[in-house]
Amino acid sequence: MMREWRRRRAVRRVEPGDGRPLKRFRWWQVPFRALFHLRLTHTDGRHEVYSVDVRHGQNQSSGNVRARLYLGGRLHSQSRLPAVLPVPGGVVEVRMSGFGLKRCHYVTDDGAEHQLTPDPASAEGRRARLDRSHPALSRCVATFSAIVLVAAVAVLVPQLVEQLTAPAAIAQHTGRFHSPVDLPKWANIAIGLATAAASTERALRLRYSRLLDGAAG
Repeated sequence: MMREWRRRRAVRRVEPGDGRPLKRFRWWQVPFRALFHLRLTHTDGRHEVYSVDVRHGQNQSSGNVRARLYLGGRLHSQSRLPAVLPVPGGVVEVRMSGFGLKRCHYVTDDGAEHQLTPDPASAEGRRARLDRSHPALSRCVATFSAIVLVAAVAVLVPQLVEQLTAPAAIAQHTGRFHSPVDLPKWANIAIGLATAAASTERALRLRYSRLLDGAAG
């Protein structure tokens, strides 16, 4: 019920588009732009291509990050994130994490979900091409990213809990926790950079775990 309420609320945020054309993806936009496509076939045999353009390099907390839905290369509708954009036969759901998109899926009226196809020029498209052309290497990269995040949670979370329970006002109620791991500052910085890289790699595949990626963010 809560999910349906959130979806209806998101749908109310959708604004009509003004028909402006979809701009071509430029190579220098790779770090801060995501572009996905959805090809729908109607019962009469007609084909329509929807595109979702997200400029996620903007400040997410300001509410300026929007998902723009294009139909046939023209702006059809838009909404700030998290977005639920109506299309024939269902909706397109778009959500972000701190490292990129965590969801860009077509959800049909009967509940089936299909991830949209990333544009070949985008970072997500380049990661998908690696998966197709070098599947073994792709699996190794994905596995390494997961291992990095698991290790980061095991190392950083106890240190964080120790800091949170250090103040006397808190320690008198909970007791002070002493982390079994005590790394130098440079090591924690290195782990933080590694976890950011791992979570970014997972975001390129639209993989998200509240425990792993959420903790890293």
